[in-house]
Amino acid sequence: MKKILVIAPSWIGDAVMSQPLISKIKEAVISCEIDILASSWVQPIYRKIPQVSRVLLNPYLHGQLKLKSRLQFAKSIKNNHYDECYILPNSFKSALIPFFAKIPIRIGYIGECRYPLLTHCKRLNKANTPKLVDQYAHLLKYKSESTPGKLDNPRLAVSKKSKTDIQNQFIKLQRKKIACLCPGAEFGPAKMWPYEKYSELAKQLGSKGYEVFVIGSKNDALIGEKIYFLSNKIAKNLCGKTSLDDAIALLSISDLVVSNDSGLMHVAAALNRPLVAIYGSSSPAFTPPLTDNAMIARLKLPCSPCFQRTCPLEHMECLESLSVDHIYGLVCRQEVNSGT
Repeated sequence: MKKILVIAPSWIGDAVMSQPLISKIKEAVISCEIDILASSWVQPIYRKIPQVSRVLLNPYLHGQLKLKSRLQFAKSIKNNHYDECYILPNSFKSALIPFFAKIPIRIGYIGECRYPLLTHCKRLNKANTPKLVDQYAHLLKYKSESTPGKLDNPRLAVSKKSKTDIQNQFIKLQRKKIACLCPGAEFGPAKMWPYEKYSELAKQLGSKGYEVFVIGSKNDALIGEKIYFLSNKIAKNLCGKTSLDDAIALLSISDLVVSNDSGLMHVAAALNRPLVAIYGSSSPAFTPPLTDNAMIARLKLPCSPCFQRTCPLEHMECLESLSVDHIYGLVCRQEVNSGT
């Protein structure tokens, strides 16, 4: 049986985008084990991908070189006797462990002068493959320079037990509809719809009979708390109070998700939940929610998308001018489409 290692990206959304690649590898090499080397931050994503055999902990934080430590760590990886490795991040550091572990086939894009560390180098053409999900899929060596064919949308699988556990933990009334709001964005504030607007939306959702939750990381805790109070305590703040595993489980039983362009948006899409995705400085042309169950909220201003972490014009009009009524209208359309 062939043993394959995948070096995972560090962002939640990027990790979700790698699922179709993993699925394609499994299709191409039916008799194989696929292990993932991932940071603790994204490990829960890979535990929800059925094609993955094991999820190994990558102990190195973003930006850490620790050359001697990586050399030692690679010895343990070498003992697993991998036949090939797909290196998804484009950094020099991410290619070191498979190189030190002497994995015979090491596949990745050329970047940061890491050409000598790879055995199969691909040159990234962003004009031809602007979407990250396609960029990952194009690393499939068995297709050489040809395209990997039609990709299925990313999909995550949540167990029935996880759904039941999260329902018992957080849902008070079984008959109530569940709405999750995801107001954060690790990339920066230029992706974040104002929390005041999320608060107003929460009030409207509450009046429609939704039980409303705000979910995100501990970095979103303050925003979540503001939404909680400004919504007259309708939106329950769970930011920083749940693990990513729990957040994924809660999203999986939601009747509606409203989210900025963030990792949790991609998780909701991969769970095929009814979704309203809000775009400011980014563009759905590059990072779309890959599902047929999403509505896009975006103002096509001349300055947008700028792809900046903060608004270079210091006005945030692409998000400030996106009204609560507009988002609520998309919510109502989603309800019609999903029958909720």
